[in-house]
Order: sequence, then structure tokens, then C-alpha cells
Amino acid sequence: MIRRARRQGLVAGTAGSVVMTLGEKIEAGRDRPPRLRCPARVLRRLTGLPEHPRTQPLPLNLDMHFGQAALFGVLRSVMAQSGLRGPVASAQFTVVRLTNDQALENADPDRQRTSTPATAPTPAAQARTAQAAAA
Repeated sequence: MIRRARRQGLVAGTAGSVVMTLGEKIEAGRDRPPRLRCPARVLRRLTGLPEHPRTQPLPLNLDMHFGQAALFGVLRSVMAQSGLRGPVASAQFTVVRLTNDQALENADPDRQRTSTPATAPTPAAQARTAQAAAA
């Protein structure tokens, strides 16, 4: 089962990434948005490669893009082979994909926090919690 799921996932993930990339290229040809190099930047920072702010090589961008697609294609294939199918499984997989993207961006060792997260407790809330714990 795992061998079959791996093969199906690699093919499906890569094929899906190719189709989506072609669609994005067609859309970009019509709208002319700026080229994004976020995948290449994240891959450079995570692997310790030197970063050049104005130039992010296309091969690194594609490596990260297609590598993640193939990897998560295998995960989705294993989910399907295990019986996790339908809208609930698709929603679960979406959460996994979005969490992965956020985790990779947050794992960037050079990333600096510029603001306090919205979920951080305020100083007043921290004081109330400390008083309640002391009582």
C-alpha cells in the first residue's frame, strides 16, 4: 500500500503543481503581477545558503515549489489509501498544507518579529492571572 501511495502521490502532486503553475503563468501574462520568490527565499534561509535580496534563482523557487507538491501529494495519497476521503479529509489536508507553509516561514532563523502576536495576553491580563494564581 505504501509503495503504491508513494508512486501515486508523487505523480499526482507533481502533476497538480504543473497544472497550477501553468494556470498561474497564464493569469500572470494577463495581469502582469510582480514575480514572487518567497519559496526560494525560505529554502535559502532554511538550508543556510547565502541570500541575495534582489536575486532569487528560479531553480530554487521551483525546487521548493515542486518538492513540497510532491511530498504533500504522497501524504494525500496515503490519506486516501487509508480511507480518509471526501470533504472532511480535504479540509484536514488543507489545514496540514497551510500549517506547513506557516511553519516553514516561521522556522526561518533570520526572521525577526516586528510586532506582538494578536493572541498575546495584555499586561493587565497577565497581572489578573498572577493575582488569581496567588489567591
